[in-house]
Amino acid sequence: MDKISPARRSANMRAIRAKDTRPELAVRRMLRATGLTGYRLHRKDLPGRPDIAFIGRKRAIFVHGCFWHGHDCPEGTRRPRSRLEYWLPKIEGNQKRDARHVASLQARGWSVLTVWGCELGDPKLPGRLLAFVTEP
Repeated sequence: MDKISPARRSANMRAIRAKDTRPELAVRRMLRATGLTGYRLHRKDLPGRPDIAFIGRKRAIFVHGCFWHGHDCPEGTRRPRSRLEYWLPKIEGNQKRDARHVASLQARGWSVLTVWGCELGDPKLPGRLLAFVTEP
């Protein structure tokens, strides 16, 4: 295992964006390509600040990185190689927080869809997005 200096690790972590990430931009491109517009981004007045929200339809879309949110795919189940005492509780905390946000939105009458980073290459994803947003 290669040892990364604390300064390099810090620079790597600073480069990870919280919004307007590549996966999020890809989902927004898919939405526009299917004709879905009029969504709002990162609404602070909604639990979890969904990445994409269709306010009138009460539809929220979260775009999650598999590793950071502990998805059950190969990337999400990959364990960190260092500082396990920090990262494992951090990822578990992210999962618990995500579940609270989804439950809170659903209690307000919202439908919630989580798009995982590993799903971005799936040719069925644009159809799933369209069906989710337009379902009655």
